Amino acid sequence: MLQNFQEIRENYISQFGGEEDELLQNLVRETFLTQLHPRMLSGWHQGSLLSFLVQLTKAQNILEIGTFTGYSTICMARALPQNGKIITIERNDEIEWLPKKYFELSGLAEKIDFIIGDAGHIIHTLNQKFDFVFIDGDKREYLDYYLALLDKTTDNALIIADNVLWDDKIFKPVASNDYMTQGIIRFNDYIKKDHRVRKIILPLRDGLMLLQKV
Repeated sequence: MLQNFQEIRENYISQFGGEEDELLQNLVRETFLTQLHPRMLSGWHQGSLLSFLVQLTKAQNILEIGTFTGYSTICMARALPQNGKIITIERNDEIEWLPKKYFELSGLAEKIDFIIGDAGHIIHTLNQKFDFVFIDGDKREYLDYYLALLDKTTDNALIIADNVLWDDKIFKPVASNDYMTQGIIRFNDYIKKDHRVRKIILPLRDGLMLLQKV
């Protein structure tokens, strides 16, 4: 019964949330055809929200940790002003071909700096300030990402962390070898006590935490 209600709710929301264009539909289709964990893709509702927030904040320099197949990257890049730029970092070099393909097809490749490598190391090499950050990388390293990037953000920068509800695993006993869930809990607990940022969790998909540097 609960699952049926959730499906009804999702279908209803979809009717009022605009339409996913052909490029993004094709990216979703190819992701599901070629990737082992296609549900990692952001999807239309989350992508729309990210685009909305980029426009509202008038962001010009975005850092994305965790590209996957590039859905969220394209949504955010579309919302950037003409001189805007997004740096997106992906650890898995085996999927590099897929986001690159769609960055070119989107016509936004010049706005996107796509880096393959370990974000934990790469963040320290970036010599610029970001006014918008989207964290969606290795859940075990969320807190490390946050601590590394906070000094690389502007005043009032918006930082968004995905999957902070982690399929509700954070509410259940956590196995000693479940390092992903432990990483999310460690991040959430740290943010709760961090007075350098305003914070709120939106129960969208798997939980989005919005942080604003103060």
